[in-house]
Amino acid sequence: MKRQSISFTEPNDNWLKIQIDNKEYSSKSELVNDLIRQARNQQNEVDWIRIKIDKAEISGFSTDSKTKILKESMARLNEHL
Repeated sequence: MKRQSISFTEPNDNWLKIQIDNKEYSSKSELVNDLIRQARNQQNEVDWIRIKIDKAEISGFSTDSKTKILKESMARLNEHL
């Protein structure tokens, strides 16, 4: 595992400490890695949705706008998080 040195603003550092104090995570590293994993997974899902929207628009499968479909898809995704 690669070691990094990063700086946090005071509010972010306090939030990290609270998560560790609450036994949610055992270390800041574990918490930051989990947050990055979550962000990567979310980005993968958003990318997949965008590809599906583009294909649907090109095929004429949907008459809804890309914005409307993306908004509805994100709402559905957030229901499962």
